[in-house]
Amino acid sequence: MRKILFTFILTATTLAGIVSCSSDDDNPSGASSCTDGIQNGNETGVDCGGSCDPCAANAILKGDITEDTTLDASIAYELTGAYVIKSGTSLTIPAGTVIKATGGTSAYIAVERGAKIFVNGTSAAPVVMTSGSTSPAPGDWGGLVICGDAPTNKGNNVTSEVADLIYGGSNTTDNSGSVRYLRVEYTGATFSNSKEFNGVSLFGVGSGTTFEYVQSFNGGDDGIEFFGGTVDGDNLVSIGSGDDSIDFADGWAGNGSNWYIAGGAKAGIEGSNNGDDGNATPVTTTTLSNITVVGPVTEGALFFKEGGGNFTITNLYTSNVDLGIKVKDTDAEAAVRIQNGDLKITTIQFANAPAGLKATDYTGTNQSFYTEGVASGAGNGAASPDWAAGWTTGLDNSGAAGTENLAGEVSGDVTLKANVEYLLTSAFVVQSGGSLTIPAGTTIKATGGTAAYIAVAKGGKIFINGTSSNPVVMTSGSNTPAPGDWGGLVICGDAPTNKGNNVTSEVADLIYGGSNATDNSGSIRYLRVEYTGATFSNSKEFNGVSLFGVGSGTTFEYVQSLNGGDDGIEFFGGTVTGKYLVSIGSGDDSIDFADGWAGNGSNWYIKGGAKAGIEGSNNGDDGNATPVTTTTLSNITVVGPVGEGALYFKEGGGNFTITNFYTSGVDLGVKVKSTDAEAGVRIENNDLSINPMQFDSPAAGFVQTDYAGANQAFITVGNNTGAGNGAAAPDWANGWTSGL
Repeated sequence: MRKILFTFILTATTLAGIVSCSSDDDNPSGASSCTDGIQNGNETGVDCGGSCDPCAANAILKGDITEDTTLDASIAYELTGAYVIKSGTSLTIPAGTVIKATGGTSAYIAVERGAKIFVNGTSAAPVVMTSGSTSPAPGDWGGLVICGDAPTNKGNNVTSEVADLIYGGSNTTDNSGSVRYLRVEYTGATFSNSKEFNGVSLFGVGSGTTFEYVQSFNGGDDGIEFFGGTVDGDNLVSIGSGDDSIDFADGWAGNGSNWYIAGGAKAGIEGSNNGDDGNATPVTTTTLSNITVVGPVTEGALFFKEGGGNFTITNLYTSNVDLGIKVKDTDAEAAVRIQNGDLKITTIQFANAPAGLKATDYTGTNQSFYTEGVASGAGNGAASPDWAAGWTTGLDNSGAAGTENLAGEVSGDVTLKANVEYLLTSAFVVQSGGSLTIPAGTTIKATGGTAAYIAVAKGGKIFINGTSSNPVVMTSGSNTPAPGDWGGLVICGDAPTNKGNNVTSEVADLIYGGSNATDNSGSIRYLRVEYTGATFSNSKEFNGVSLFGVGSGTTFEYVQSLNGGDDGIEFFGGTVTGKYLVSIGSGDDSIDFADGWAGNGSNWYIKGGAKAGIEGSNNGDDGNATPVTTTTLSNITVVGPVGEGALYFKEGGGNFTITNFYTSGVDLGVKVKSTDAEAGVRIENNDLSINPMQFDSPAAGFVQTDYAGANQAFITVGNNTGAGNGAAAPDWANGWTSGL
């Protein structure tokens, strides 16, 4: 029959005996028996017969388990010494059991190779192993040690660093039991100067073992450490470790997912191969996913040491800590592995970056081993993940992440958070098949100069879900913002252009253009971009928003460019329609379209640009290229002064119909160069029609148009309100715009 543990290790002054409490197999009622009459360790052999209930008493844990044993959650257990599950036996600990250690370094729980432990906690009733002190502190007791028969690069039949047990063998699928919903607290007692207990130590544990939903809290040394073996570790939490939070070494070949780490003293994760031989085999090889490291920590999110290994890490979120990747000068094997691409970190996000943040301390030539992106980490970024609710302690559930860095690529579906201030440190690209959703009220501040821009590749989608009271704002991160502080927003689609298919965009070097007129790149509503237009080269400058071959399935409305260094908004071919657009203080043209754009526009408010209010063209290399730029614009206001008039009709122009066109302090312009025969022909053929057009507050020396051709009837003068209120800001621009 299975033994239900009720072992008392009594002092010499009471009774040198062991009391067991078991269910009587011959008793149909299942009543407990009290064989020696000892209940609380303070009786002297009184026989209480069958009337006592020893299983409801306190019990002391110490010594060896030599038969299958089950604890009882109703008992308050006291761990006073080493408690070892011997090979061939098992210990089962039911949900809700609490074990309090009082024996210092001598108090630990260990599982021999060939033995099994079953920790059967639940999210509502975890198993807790903790300090028995009234003022608990890290290092109050040892911890949990599990030894298995799986391979390590330390060899077979090795003696464990603590507990002096044998581990390691050739059985990769070795089974040491199941550990679920366990919390260990105040572990890490010092065994010697070179040997300290961890919260949980797994020596050569095999993949047949279940190890998940485990927390180390305020341990004196490492929180959780894998010494070789093949066991996976999922849903692990390490809070307040005195050394590294989670550590693996010695040829560990397991994988890990959903790790939440906060407040450790040294590295968030320490990954190594072998302290004596960095090239020892089997080499530590692991894939880790969904990892959060919250600092500060002194050795970065990852310490890659002692040969490192073959690590693939995805979805890594760090807060208030750099990546680290500290490689000592003497650790040639680790450096070689980085150079060879054996360390790969994809989608790492830096949040609440400390002053002087360096993404990595690694100084080798291979700096491409990590790729920045948007990561959720263990689930909620810096905040406690949902899966940790109920069974953990000491976690921050506030979700207040402060700032997060944006850089790298988006390949899946990513949603930003409105309560986070994002710092755009480099290019941030939504790749084909990926999507980026930006909720109302989100602010993104660019800090990376020309290198900082947001782009959507052909086949990707962006959803900017601003509102009139809570727009999305993309702006400069400078304390003294100025035009050209950063790039801007670039969107590439699959709609036709007269530049051809699969053309490379002027900025961001993405492919655009195709045959899908109804292509959908997402939805952009209530967006404000500020201080854009960084110079990429002498002939290439970012605009506030650049739309390359964007299709009519895309929504583009309620968008403002403020104080951009180049054009405010520009359409490069495509069929997308732009409505309720505002461009203020552009360093070049305010709104520009070219390359066979076949969309329409309505309700545009333009003010204070350096050159043309609107620049409309067909193709800079061939004014007759097809499809010809063709558009109908309505309800347009241009407030001057502007340097090149309200409309610059150039490079072949196109077929433009403009109604309700209001200008203030600016002439129409319609500058056509003498070398631009194609544009002149189109005006003569009545392909440009403006009716009605109102000139308000004309400047000194005002002329309606600079066009000198025979056809002067393309303009019909008449009163209108333009974008809504003439020269004044339109009502639809209230709340979400700036500088009007």
